[in-house]
Amino acid sequence: MFEDIDDYAIIFLDREGNIDSWNAGAEKIKGYTSNEVLGKNFRIFYTPEDIISQKPEKMIDEAIRNGKALDEGWRVCKNGLRFWGSIRITALYDDHGELIGFSKITRDLTEKFNTQTAIEKYMQKLEIQNKELEQFVYIASHDLQEPLLTVSSFIDLLKEEYSGTIDPTGEMYLGFIAQSTERMRSLIKGLLDYARLGKKKEVGMVDCNALIEEVKIDLFSVIEPSGAKIICGNLPVVKGFATELRLLFQNLISNSLKFRKKEVPPVIRISAQPTRQGWQFSVTDNGIGIEDRFKERIFVIFQRLHNRTDYEGNGIGLAHCKKITELHGGKISVESSPGNGSSFHFTLNLL
Repeated sequence: MFEDIDDYAIIFLDREGNIDSWNAGAEKIKGYTSNEVLGKNFRIFYTPEDIISQKPEKMIDEAIRNGKALDEGWRVCKNGLRFWGSIRITALYDDHGELIGFSKITRDLTEKFNTQTAIEKYMQKLEIQNKELEQFVYIASHDLQEPLLTVSSFIDLLKEEYSGTIDPTGEMYLGFIAQSTERMRSLIKGLLDYARLGKKKEVGMVDCNALIEEVKIDLFSVIEPSGAKIICGNLPVVKGFATELRLLFQNLISNSLKFRKKEVPPVIRISAQPTRQGWQFSVTDNGIGIEDRFKERIFVIFQRLHNRTDYEGNGIGLAHCKKITELHGGKISVESSPGNGSSFHFTLNLL
């Protein structure tokens, strides 16, 4: 069985670290035949840098002191090429407690090491790009807001200083300009908020029941006149980003309140059930519903399905919801049909 194992290099050393036995895995990983290495010291597998620093001797000393020595690092094959190995050296004793040698098990982790290194480099590159993008969004948004503030200020000055001298048509034009300016400022703020989601990275335990109660207080001015009912099951305490989760529920509830049927009080039901990775939540309403062809589009930022005269908004809320669920390792989807309400389902995986 020892000879047949070829995924691991299994070697037995004498007390001086000379090679006593050599299996098929050792030949496969290190490239030597047993005739070429038997009797030689295991130092031949170490890099020149490790030999200068006496790493082989230190591994033997550690195995004698602690019973075993573990290490990961570059090792050298017969052809001079290096591989990333995981090494375990164990001290062996006879029945009288005398040291008789060592077992040395090596596993080639080069492919795993290269993959991990590539992932780390990619993540570093991605982090740099994200920071650059965040900075660009902030600078661009800030620069865009300056002229908008100027326009708004001059509109106010025009209305104040030329009150009574502007004809109805001019008043109407000023009104359109003011509305467009305010809408642009709202869009820019939404873009900034979207870019900042999850940046603080403050993970903690979040009581979803308490969170919903806070959202209901925040939305009281909309809930009360509409006669809406928000019905919650026993929601869990989850690990996540508190501010973002609050925004997630607030956006979904606001969405249900906004797209309600005329003359029909909104009924919103919120429930949760455990999954293998975390929790799946559902937010169901009795609103106007959504056509199948729009079910993916609604989660794209700045995408709207209705005229502003019918329903206010900038098409950002559900894009926020999508980003927040992805921030928690989950996904969001919707089940709906026109006239039959909507059910938003999203998962929050354990962080």
